[in-house]
Amino acid sequence: MRAVVPHIRNGGVNVVYVMPNLVPPITTVAHALAYQSELKKIEPRVEYLMSLYLHPSITPDTVIEAKKAGITGIKSYPAGLTTNSSSGVVSYEAFYPVFAEMEKQDMILNLHGESPSGKGVTVMSAEESFLPTFLDLHARFPNLRIILEHCTSAKAVEAVKTCGPSVAATITGKMIDSLLIAKLPKDRETLLKAATSGNPKFFLGTDSAPHPMTAKTGGLDRQGKVAAGVFTQPYATQYVLDAFEQGCSEGILRSEDITKEVLENFLGGFGRHFYRVVDTRKERIVLKKRDEVIVGVFKDQSQDAADNVEIVPFRRGMKTWSVEWK
Repeated sequence: MRAVVPHIRNGGVNVVYVMPNLVPPITTVAHALAYQSELKKIEPRVEYLMSLYLHPSITPDTVIEAKKAGITGIKSYPAGLTTNSSSGVVSYEAFYPVFAEMEKQDMILNLHGESPSGKGVTVMSAEESFLPTFLDLHARFPNLRIILEHCTSAKAVEAVKTCGPSVAATITGKMIDSLLIAKLPKDRETLLKAATSGNPKFFLGTDSAPHPMTAKTGGLDRQGKVAAGVFTQPYATQYVLDAFEQGCSEGILRSEDITKEVLENFLGGFGRHFYRVVDTRKERIVLKKRDEVIVGVFKDQSQDAADNVEIVPFRRGMKTWSVEWK
């Protein structure tokens, strides 16, 4: 945590939605608030929106308690599909009472929108196979605010477009970067166009995964299994501009369409509006093209660091944009 949190603002970010897939997962209000307190101690200039992990222990009463405590939402992870998701969802039907109370309390349901591999489902079709479940949840709970997290495919984008105003989706900088194409080139093109379309349904979500180098190489207790995801938070907004530049150079986007308004809305405005976060700080960032080079490794620099955790960011050693706070 101390190797990551001090660098949040370096990426042009002062509000983060904190995911709950810790070990153990955040399934109680008390745990969420304690974690929020720890984060604030490390970097008090960031606003931390807290979430709970959708788990059998979550009940409608938990939702009411969470709302009163200022918890923003609940994140759903399909069981065994991603980092620390062994306690995730097997069947959504069991949570219908929870979703009904979330709708009533005006809380957000964040969906990791993939189906587990197997029975004809592969990494290439996992998101598409989840879309019927996503659309069914929206149909059953039309006023429940739902975010389909880190979209990777054209079909996901089109599915979100068909939904009402209570549904949105996040797009990550890494998924629109030419170095990391999650599905097919046409999917990346659709994501780039959605991100620059001015449609408020689509806004930035970093999905930053600060795995230690050992986890990325399958070492220690991972027994050869490599952790998914890449670390992007210190360059969250910069990666997006890099990807937009790439899109323009490839003829997918037009530079004249990447206006200040488009950038402000995708990087922050649309997300703030959907999450209903008031911009009390009135801070702004200035992005400039200089000689900024992505750091090779991040470490816990605190004096009481218990171990030598090293985290490698996406596209290390490559040039990117510089961020200044105003």
